[in-house]
Amino acid sequence: MENSDFEDTQPNQVNPTDLNDSSNQDKNLEATKPTLVSSNEDDTLPTQVEVHKQEKKSGSRWLLITLVGFSALLMIAVLSAWTGYRSGINLRTEAESTQLAGVASAQYELALVDLQEGRYDRARQRLEYVIKLDPSYPGATDKLAEVLLLINATATPTSVPTATVAPTPDTSQADEIDALFNQGEQQLLNEDWSGAIDTLLKVRKLDPTYKMIQIDGMLFIALRNQGINKILKEGDLEGGVYDLALAKNFGPLDTEAEGVLTWAKLYITGASFWELDWQQAIYYFSQVAPQLPGLRDASGMTASERYRLAIIGYGDTLLAAGKPCQAMEQYQLALSMGNDADAEASLAQAIKGCEGGNKKEQPSNNQPPPSGGSSLPQPGQEPTAYPSP
Repeated sequence: MENSDFEDTQPNQVNPTDLNDSSNQDKNLEATKPTLVSSNEDDTLPTQVEVHKQEKKSGSRWLLITLVGFSALLMIAVLSAWTGYRSGINLRTEAESTQLAGVASAQYELALVDLQEGRYDRARQRLEYVIKLDPSYPGATDKLAEVLLLINATATPTSVPTATVAPTPDTSQADEIDALFNQGEQQLLNEDWSGAIDTLLKVRKLDPTYKMIQIDGMLFIALRNQGINKILKEGDLEGGVYDLALAKNFGPLDTEAEGVLTWAKLYITGASFWELDWQQAIYYFSQVAPQLPGLRDASGMTASERYRLAIIGYGDTLLAAGKPCQAMEQYQLALSMGNDADAEASLAQAIKGCEGGNKKEQPSNNQPPPSGGSSLPQPGQEPTAYPSP
């Protein structure tokens, strides 16, 4: 038993063929090589970092785009505001230039009147003011030179005065002029047009050169408003037309005043044909009635009422002339504007006469405008009278 145990402890015998077999050695060596661990888990870490970096870059890019877009919108808003501001400045500058041009033109015309009437000093002052407003105003410089020559030519030579004690200046008149001027300003504020005109004319009589431009403007406002009130509120058409004509000496009338002036002139012209030439009266009042139907004169008759009565009068004229069919048209037109017992009776008579055998009459033409033009003149335009038949 000891021998068997000894044998078990002996090393195994190696086969020499096995030592010589290289393939077996290689296989054994390969079997003893350590197994490589898969690197997939290690590769995922740098990939996630790169994705995080890309997301961070994308967020920064969108933030930059947002900031650039906001800056662009802000810049557009600033440019729009600046453009609007400059446009407003330009409009105001153009309006001021237009106003100054109107003042210069009015003063130049007044200077020509002063020059013609021999008021050389006032003409000189007006021309100097025109040149101050517009140095390139046409003809202003030449007229000023002409005025200066006339002043020098008419100046009376005087001897050298002897030395005298200067008198104490009298300031009472200056105080009175200042007080009157302030009174005129207050009257304008109170819309006392007549009182303002009287006061300002007193100032001008005391000192024609005192605040000349301001007083011209104040007189223009007072005359313009007084003229419109006389025409529209008082029925004094002639007086209103006169005041507006005076206001034109101090400056151009506005559109409203020009329109009122035109319709007042048409009313006055139409009234001049009343009961003399109904067709002419119809022509003028047919223009006034649609624009200012309530316009009236001292008679109290409105433009619309005069238009209606003129049509009836023209119908009576046609009926008396043996033209009942034409007269019938006039009565029907007048009755469309309002009831009238006399017109209804005349219409019945005209219908009876027209049905009695006079149907071959030519149709009436009670509102014939001048050929080639409109029957309604524009404000400021003189009306054209239709020739009497």
